[in-house]
Amino acid sequence: MEELILYIVKRLVNNPDAVKVEKGDMREDAVIYNLTVADEDKGFIIGKQGRVAKAIRQVVKAAAIKNGEKINIDIL
Repeated sequence: MEELILYIVKRLVNNPDAVKVEKGDMREDAVIYNLTVADEDKGFIIGKQGRVAKAIRQVVKAAAIKNGEKINIDIL
């Protein structure tokens, strides 16, 4: 899942070298992935009213469900 998150996010930001994804702890039977981007790119990733962040989460969750996993993405 980390590769999918990186693939999507790096294509949306101006500073792809600053994108980092770390696998975090389990919370409510779901694996948490911590997404870190440059401060100037946070607006691109969150989007207007959180639409971009929601879309990223939906795509990655769909791929995770296909693999029998539950995940959540936290944007730091």
